[in-house]
Amino acid sequence: MIDAQLPIRVLVVDDHTLFRRGLIALLAQDPRFLVSCEAADMGEALRCVSKQVPDIVLLDNHMPGVRGIDGIPSLKEAAPGARIMMLTVSENEEDLVNALRAGADGYLLKTTESGQLTDSIIKVLTGESVVSPEMTSKLVAALRNLPQGMPPPPASNDGTDASHMFDDLSAREREILRQIAQGVSNKVIGRNLDIAETTVKNHVQHILRKLALTSRVQAAVYAVQHGLD
Repeated sequence: MIDAQLPIRVLVVDDHTLFRRGLIALLAQDPRFLVSCEAADMGEALRCVSKQVPDIVLLDNHMPGVRGIDGIPSLKEAAPGARIMMLTVSENEEDLVNALRAGADGYLLKTTESGQLTDSIIKVLTGESVVSPEMTSKLVAALRNLPQGMPPPPASNDGTDASHMFDDLSAREREILRQIAQGVSNKVIGRNLDIAETTVKNHVQHILRKLALTSRVQAAVYAVQHGLD
């Protein structure tokens, strides 16, 4: 279920005025969303949150003063119930991992299509972790290269230990999970395995259910943690 009542209150944080205004205009076309405040830096963002807690924060990273990633803990402390979605140009895998570890609920590139953005907001509000498809393989690569002793982003939002559920996966589901970890789309997975894309989608849903996960991102993290990549 979506935590927020409609309209969904959105805080837009971005120091580029043209992009920020364009994003606000885009969201204004969808009656599900209400931009309750806008900010050009982290200081303004925290002042917005103190006046009215948003349902979701769309947060840029490279801003004057405090970077978006570094400001996530403060936002989480000021508005524990708000979800945070990074919306950035950074394709740096270190930024991605640091954002997720800091508590970001999603990481989207600014090249994201408008429909994908609004769909991702809804997914984040239902508890999913959302990462731009182009960044999934980079997430996996970053997890492989994490220094010893440094924990990866969680594989499950609710802390569920899915290790004992691995045996429930069929050989086909394990192969699909491995390809998810490689950042392969459902269409390409279907082509690789000579099965229909709809069949792949069904398998993905079964995998998520068996492992008590909610998104492909969590599945990719799980695969790396269990040596399936």
